Amino acid sequence: MLGKVIILCAPSGSGKTTLAKHLLSNELFNLKFSVSSTTRRKRDGEIDGNDYHFLSLNEFKNKIDNDEFIEFEQVYEDTFYGTLKSEVNSLIENNNIIFDVDVVGAESLKNYFGDKSLSIFIAPPSIKELENRLISRAKNNKEEINQRINKAKEEMNKKNSFDTVLINDDLNKAKNNLSKIVSDFLINE
Repeated sequence: MLGKVIILCAPSGSGKTTLAKHLLSNELFNLKFSVSSTTRRKRDGEIDGNDYHFLSLNEFKNKIDNDEFIEFEQVYEDTFYGTLKSEVNSLIENNNIIFDVDVVGAESLKNYFGDKSLSIFIAPPSIKELENRLISRAKNNKEEINQRINKAKEEMNKKNSFDTVLINDDLNKAKNNLSKIVSDFLINE
C-alpha cells in the first residue's frame, strides 16, 4: 500500500524540525522521515544518513545529471538541497512520509505527489521573533543569520500557496494543532 506525504516547510528557526520530530513520535501516523541530501557542511552532532545525506558538490551535481532527484535547489552559493528518488521509493511502499523542506522543495513535492500530499507552512509569530530564535540557538554567525532572515521574508510571501499555515507562537499549542491537521489528513479522511 502506498503511503501519503506530509510536507513541512518553514523559515529556518521556526520550529519545523521540533514539530517534525513530534509527528514522527506518534505511531498512529506511521510516518517515516525522508532524509534530504545536501552539500552544506555537517553541524556538530549531525549524522550522515540520519539528519542529511551529506554530499560533495561534485557528488550532488552528478546525481542531478543522472536524474536521481525528485526535486533539488541551490539555496545559497554552492549549497544544494534535494530529495533523492531512491530515498522516497524505499519508504512510501509501507509508510507515510514526512518531508522537511524549503518553499521551492515544497512546491516541487506538492506537484509530484498531488492530492496524496498535504503541504504545511510553519510560520514564526514575527520576523523579529524569528531573528531572536536564530540568535539564541547560536548555530549561525551574524552574516548567516542575516541571510536566513532575508530568505525567511521571501518564504513568508509564499505561505498562502500551502494547504495549511500554522503559526508557531506557542510550541505546545503548535504541536497539538499540527497533530490534529495531520490526523485529519492521514486517518480521518
